[in-house]
Amino acid sequence: MKKVSIFLIICLSAWISVNNPVVNNYVSSLRDSALPAAKQSDPLYQSIIKNASTYEIPPSDAKVDRVWKAIPGYNGLKVNIGASYKNMKSKGVFDEKKLEYTQVKPKIHLKDLPPTPIYKGHSDKPMVSFIINVAWGNEYLPEMLATLKRHNVSVSFFLEGNWVKRNPDVAKMIVSAGHEVGNHSYSHPDMQKLTAAQTREQILKTNNIIEAATGEKPVWFAPPSGSYRDETIKIADELNMLTVMWTVDTVDWQKPSPDVLINRVMSKIDKGSMVLMHPTESTAKSLDRLITLIEKKDLEIGTVSELMSEERLIK
Repeated sequence: MKKVSIFLIICLSAWISVNNPVVNNYVSSLRDSALPAAKQSDPLYQSIIKNASTYEIPPSDAKVDRVWKAIPGYNGLKVNIGASYKNMKSKGVFDEKKLEYTQVKPKIHLKDLPPTPIYKGHSDKPMVSFIINVAWGNEYLPEMLATLKRHNVSVSFFLEGNWVKRNPDVAKMIVSAGHEVGNHSYSHPDMQKLTAAQTREQILKTNNIIEAATGEKPVWFAPPSGSYRDETIKIADELNMLTVMWTVDTVDWQKPSPDVLINRVMSKIDKGSMVLMHPTESTAKSLDRLITLIEKKDLEIGTVSELMSEERLIK
């Protein structure tokens, strides 16, 4: 009888061990803890570790360049050893095409820099941005928006506050089409000649009007005609806005032919470029071909926010 009882107790204990989640989790943890050791002894795993540094790229800190002023940072790349091993395990051989990466953020960001204008993005980022300043030219906006939509491209429109006040529906249409909106002052003055109070009013008034019309609060400020002084940049910074200029000017207000405009841009455009435009006939007629040629250079077209982002584009 005692032997039967002992047998039943043993069986019951075994059943509990098999069906008890706590016990099962413990057993699983013991089993899983043995995997890394086995994995690390695998020549493939060791090969990935050995070669990882060859493919890794250190992050690039934001900085103030002597010529180009504020330059955003750019994420680095670190090989994800575990994920890369998993990708290569089935064939058991090292294959650089199956490497997985983790992005590594820089230590210094754009927001850490002193108030400084921005003329371009990071020179390693295969992206450019269109800055379209709008204070007039309504008749050309529908064609430009249609071209951007056809190419599935989003850009940044910098709107004059007074223009938005007169054309709230058009401003709303620009945002609804997926584009970013920035601040281009209220009445297009020479910002260099304004007092601090006048500068603050031009920026705040425009922000309020844009937000009321579109629901978007601008974070980028583009001074009219690129005119500013150090105080202008500081006031924008106090209002939590960064000041952007441009890398390449279409000079479209001079009504160049499409060929002249396109050659002007394509001869200078490169990674990180910001291209200044306006809603003009020259730009409207050039935009389709310009987008195609830029994309053929393996450059993406994005908003200013996308260009300034530290996120690395992995081709």
